[in-house]
Amino acid sequence: METKPGERSFKGLIQVYTGNGKGKTTAALGLALRAAGHGMKTYIGQFLKGQPTGEIQASEKLAPLVRIEQFGRKGFIHVTDSVDDADVDRARRGLRKSLEAMLSGEFRIIVLDEVNTAVHFKILSEQDVLDFLARKPKDVEVVLTGRYAPPAIIERADLVTEMRELKHYGDRGVKAREGIEK
Repeated sequence: METKPGERSFKGLIQVYTGNGKGKTTAALGLALRAAGHGMKTYIGQFLKGQPTGEIQASEKLAPLVRIEQFGRKGFIHVTDSVDDADVDRARRGLRKSLEAMLSGEFRIIVLDEVNTAVHFKILSEQDVLDFLARKPKDVEVVLTGRYAPPAIIERADLVTEMRELKHYGDRGVKAREGIEK
């Protein structure tokens, strides 16, 4: 991405949002919203997700500053689900598309949403994600979200935030709500 006259150079870093608490994707979306306010473009590749959500509807309104693509099966892959070859193919295709977006020069921020969880479920290999990070241009910020961030990815990151659940209304039977969790 070329620096315009008068614009300070941008040093892109690697951020990880992990842990069992709510808010990892929400934090990444907040970053995309903040960047959009400064005219920066964000690409969000969502792994494991394939359902309509409020963030997809919002990204359509924020286009071309925010683009979201989903690479999961319809719905969401849960711990109790069995993973099949189609899940692996979708995730690999998603990582390739995310790499193309990162190397295109069009986007300042790349978010790999739920990629840590995809690695944990062995839908993607840890090495594939580390290889992706090794190709990161200097002026692109990369954010990786999802539970179970592997130690090697945590080590590679410049910032790691762990979301820790202290209390959750889901334990009282509150289902995912439109505009809040979906």
